[in-house]
Amino acid sequence: MSTDYKFEGWCGLDPKAAEGNMVWQEYEPKPFSEDDVDIQISHCGICGSDIHSLRSGWGETPYPCVVGHEIVGKAVRVGKNVKHIKEGSRVGVGAQASSCLKPDCEACADGEENHCPNTVGTYCSKYPDGSKSYGGYANYNRTPSHFVLNIPESISSADAAPMLCGGITVYSPLKREGCGPGKKVGIVGLGGLGHFGVLFAKALGAEKVVVISRTSGKKADAEKMGADGFIATDEDKDWASTNANSLDLIVSTVSSPKLPLMGYLTLLRRKGVFIQVGAPEDALPQFNAFALIAKGCKIGGSLIGPPSEIQEMLELAAERKIKPWIQERPLDDANQAVVDMEDGKARYRYVLVNQKVAGKQ
Repeated sequence: MSTDYKFEGWCGLDPKAAEGNMVWQEYEPKPFSEDDVDIQISHCGICGSDIHSLRSGWGETPYPCVVGHEIVGKAVRVGKNVKHIKEGSRVGVGAQASSCLKPDCEACADGEENHCPNTVGTYCSKYPDGSKSYGGYANYNRTPSHFVLNIPESISSADAAPMLCGGITVYSPLKREGCGPGKKVGIVGLGGLGHFGVLFAKALGAEKVVVISRTSGKKADAEKMGADGFIATDEDKDWASTNANSLDLIVSTVSSPKLPLMGYLTLLRRKGVFIQVGAPEDALPQFNAFALIAKGCKIGGSLIGPPSEIQEMLELAAERKIKPWIQERPLDDANQAVVDMEDGKARYRYVLVNQKVAGKQ
């Protein structure tokens, strides 16, 4: 393919972009290096992070921005130094585009590039040369090859896209905290992240998977995904005491700052673990230290996952035939899709499809 293509995408120009006011326009990607890969985008998942960023919810966004970090498409230009990606391959990019990769960086040296202090996000970040990163609500993406992944043949592009952020965000803590046979796992929230939590907890062999939500409105869906139990916190005033000491691991995927955190900690068994992956724009509620001390429990957080773990997750998804619950939306309809996502209409992840190229890949 000729390299004279233009990079165009849905640009957020101010916080009103989150209200469906993105503008399609051309933008300048980072300068191409021989370590980079250019991707003709066919699919891009819509993540809650996109909306937070569009409205400057996590701090001031460097407008103009193109969000989207669940990118799948075809490699159309591959730098000479790149060995694991071939031109024409179907590839993907998640929420991280770069890290320092220096041998004296503890995170990178340990294979935990996602915790590198010099990380570059797939959008709204700056590379060391000062150029900006732009995401996947676009026709093309340029990313350093270390963070470009091969997509297993048996996974469709639409299914693979939301795994690259939504999937790995829950897979990583589940795997790290020992989800598997004999473990009883709770997933707080059944949205884009939470539904992946159920799917991957079951795929990893958890003995029991319980969804924890405010209401029972999604109970039937949770059961279809494989959940073994359901707790509706707004509908049962005794939910915490009734289910006390019943779970080994809880992964909270919700972004509300009004979490009944003390109740969640009550559900943990001795030496249980609570992991927060949802990122509220406000502070989490306080909790009583004895909720941790008495049972030797731990509370922590988790941030996406390194490329090696994302590839591992994709291989597991291919092997276990994991099928996310997605709804495809035309890339041209991105503004309305973002509004619908914010209104909670997705069941359970929207994926933007560039219909001009999707059928050709």
